[in-house]
Amino acid sequence: MNDKVFVFDTTLRDGEQAPGNQLNMVEKIEVAKALELLGVDIIEAGFPISSPGDFDSVVQISKAVTNPIICGLTRAVQKDIEVAAEALKYAKRPRIHTGIGVSPYHIVSKLNSTPEEIIRRGVDAVKYAKKFVEDVEFYCEDAGRSDNEYLARVVEAVIAAGATVVNIPDTTGYCLPHEYGAKIKYLIDNVPNIHKAILSTHCHNDLGMATANTMSGVLNGARQVEVTLNGVGERAGNTAMEEVVMAIKSHKLGVYTDIVTPRILQTSRLVQRLMKSPVQANKAIVGKNAFAHSSGIHQDGVLKNRENYEIIDPKDVGVDESSIILTARSGRAALRHRLELLGFKIDGADLDKTYQDFLHLADVKKEVKDNDLLVLVGKEQRDANRAIKLDSLQVVCGKSMIPSATVSLIIQGETKTETAMGDGPVDASYNAVKKLIDKEIKLLEFLIQGFNNGSDDFGQVNVQIECNKTIYYGFGADTDIVTASVEAFVDAISKSME
Repeated sequence: MNDKVFVFDTTLRDGEQAPGNQLNMVEKIEVAKALELLGVDIIEAGFPISSPGDFDSVVQISKAVTNPIICGLTRAVQKDIEVAAEALKYAKRPRIHTGIGVSPYHIVSKLNSTPEEIIRRGVDAVKYAKKFVEDVEFYCEDAGRSDNEYLARVVEAVIAAGATVVNIPDTTGYCLPHEYGAKIKYLIDNVPNIHKAILSTHCHNDLGMATANTMSGVLNGARQVEVTLNGVGERAGNTAMEEVVMAIKSHKLGVYTDIVTPRILQTSRLVQRLMKSPVQANKAIVGKNAFAHSSGIHQDGVLKNRENYEIIDPKDVGVDESSIILTARSGRAALRHRLELLGFKIDGADLDKTYQDFLHLADVKKEVKDNDLLVLVGKEQRDANRAIKLDSLQVVCGKSMIPSATVSLIIQGETKTETAMGDGPVDASYNAVKKLIDKEIKLLEFLIQGFNNGSDDFGQVNVQIECNKTIYYGFGADTDIVTASVEAFVDAISKSME
């Protein structure tokens, strides 16, 4: 049996059928070219008879790419097949994908037919398609819910008629992995001419088992997988290409694909952007959290050896590196690692102090970013040299209230407290600070900035004061803008006393 697993991508056909996923012609060609660079073996470019747009998609994609087989979908209907053949005339390697329903549901209630008539129609469709192209794939729609013995009869008949690939779709995503694998194995063992064709999987994700079913099919002899990028597709979607490809690459299964895996992420993001269909953060392989760690235990393990918590090297799928996300659950090792990357080497008691301040900040912000760390470390360094430090601040303000503030400062080791009122919370706080400082201070400039990362982000305040006819600048930052304002004011005053 061939060790290669052929990757049949149906992002542009089955994937585009999902509501909201529709692409224009330029976008389809862009995706098709990206799929070619990714290394897919077959691109299903559309369902030509369904609309003029789909017909033109198959034509233009056939012209745009060279290496992959270009496939057009049809029903087991002569007119469908003729239209598909016309659309594929520019393809370097054309394939017609025809078929019919084979489950009791489809035979009786959808097609109003009989099992024997279905086999005849399937055989006729393959024979007719062979008049136009050599490569004909036959799909046994709803094979997941079909009787295995009858399915084997259908597969044998269409292979005898000339089918080169036979697709065994779990159309409704109904099968359990062991059931789907057993179905593939049954066909391998019981169809006499099975060696003349490739068996293909085509699994849907209605019960969340599309990847598991696809892998079970591969383990039991299927050598083509029908997939979409990011698992896009009707209802709950199709099997995600990236999951199957990386499952095969990560395990020693004796099979391989020709996918250029470092291109997975960029191709995934292209599809997300063009289809306006972002994947969830915890999506395997391509989700933003797929290689992110926020737990302190996990972060420490990954920093010591990536394989402690990662079975895939991020670079293998196009991710530059694992993400160490700093949260209240992060440990000292992750904090020290991130600070070192930012150019700060902190150990011992200094690290302990910084870590406690970091935890306080993380409880407020949920996620601490590099800008936050720069402010945090800068604050620690400034505090160490200040003649005056802010000890505590309490502000009372609101509608129909006169704002008041109580400020405690540590001045040369002695804590002093004052309360004052003002036109607003910042003005009240500044008035309280002025009461504590035996100097004439004039505020010349007051500027508030932010990092634009959300309402819980740091507020950054820059002030300019005049004291003793000299100009001093101060800086403060905090998730509370009033605290940041007082920190900046105190920073400037402290410099006037140095």
